[in-house]
Amino acid sequence: MRKTDLLIGLFIGIASAVLGCYAFVEVFTPYRFMDGIAVFRAQQLLGKIITLGAILNIGIFFLLLKFNRDMMARGVILATILLTIVTLFV
Repeated sequence: MRKTDLLIGLFIGIASAVLGCYAFVEVFTPYRFMDGIAVFRAQQLLGKIITLGAILNIGIFFLLLKFNRDMMARGVILATILLTIVTLFV
């Protein structure tokens, strides 16, 4: 078990959350990504967008567990916890 796997999992978790936020804003809103982020921040809805983006972490977590990448899965959980803390303060 390498500690770098934990950091890789953390990066994967944060990257998938950003990708999920991007996909949500682009597909389900009439705004472009940066304009949508500005609008949602002004309406104080940015935390909800981050939460919707983090849903992808569930699938990635179980996929990593299936391939016996336990430390990477822990990194994804750590990323989800960090995103939760960010969501509380945004």
